[in-house]
Amino acid sequence: MKDITVDNPAYLNEYITYLRVIKGSAERTVEAYCGDIRLFLKYIKMTKMSLPKDTEFENISIADIPIEILDNLNLTDIYGFLNYVSKDRENSAVTRSRKASSLKSFFKYLTTKTSYLRKNPVKDLEMPSLKKGLPHFLTLDQSIEMLKNAGSGEYAERDYCIITLFLNCGMRLSELVGMNIQSFNLNERTLKLLGKGNKERMIYLNDACIDAISRYLESREQPQSEPNALFLSRNGKRISKRRVQQIVENTLKAAGLDGQGLSTHKLRHTAATLMYRNGVDTLVLKDVLGHKSISTTEIYTHISDENLKKASESSPLSNIKIKKSPDSK
Repeated sequence: MKDITVDNPAYLNEYITYLRVIKGSAERTVEAYCGDIRLFLKYIKMTKMSLPKDTEFENISIADIPIEILDNLNLTDIYGFLNYVSKDRENSAVTRSRKASSLKSFFKYLTTKTSYLRKNPVKDLEMPSLKKGLPHFLTLDQSIEMLKNAGSGEYAERDYCIITLFLNCGMRLSELVGMNIQSFNLNERTLKLLGKGNKERMIYLNDACIDAISRYLESREQPQSEPNALFLSRNGKRISKRRVQQIVENTLKAAGLDGQGLSTHKLRHTAATLMYRNGVDTLVLKDVLGHKSISTTEIYTHISDENLKKASESSPLSNIKIKKSPDSK
């Protein structure tokens, strides 16, 4: 794992420690926030400090940026940075929104947690507006077809189990990869997942999941290096996220569902959609999926309405507009 503290000013490394120790943020989140803030500090040095004309942006060192420069920033400087990443780095609205969130967290730490700064320049920052699209998902028939084509060869039971858990439990990729032998209890039919922000939640396993896990455990060899990891690679180590993505891609291809932009996350959407369509309440679905806010879960309630709209628009008469003349009888 690379050291993300290299070439950082002391106050940034203190913030990284705060995220890890106090906030308990996942390492992936810490790395993302650190990357956003490092980019921001390079931009500030480029615009606020004297640099040699031939200095390339990626080679700008931020270790010597004094905290006093940040104390003199205002909202205009922040918007200048967001404009820079939009125009010069072609960041999407989603990426800019994440960067804005990173800056809000960073400056909140510098003002309210440490008092390093007198004022917070992002206090009134408006977040980039995001279009909320309906999640892409598999139909019930497509899901069944995927299960029929899941698993082949030496690791058939493992791969089938992975696809089954994705489609039935709606777990995240990181949650599946992080599962341990101790994560589930087959007798009580429960499974503990470690979600975003290291928050643990309990879900219940249905018959299909119990059967898939039991069959996989019978074929699973005991590893030497990581005995607690549930899903193992060819080398006996915890399976990687990329390998799981490949398993999903291969299964989609075998089922004739490739080339549709589907992914492990779309399988999560599929599980949520199928549960909602079969009567699962949104508050229950929120807990199953590990959503922080009910508003995130409510996107699934709009899917049925969207399908009704599409059905109406697909009518062959949808564009036929015949106006009756006043004289017709």
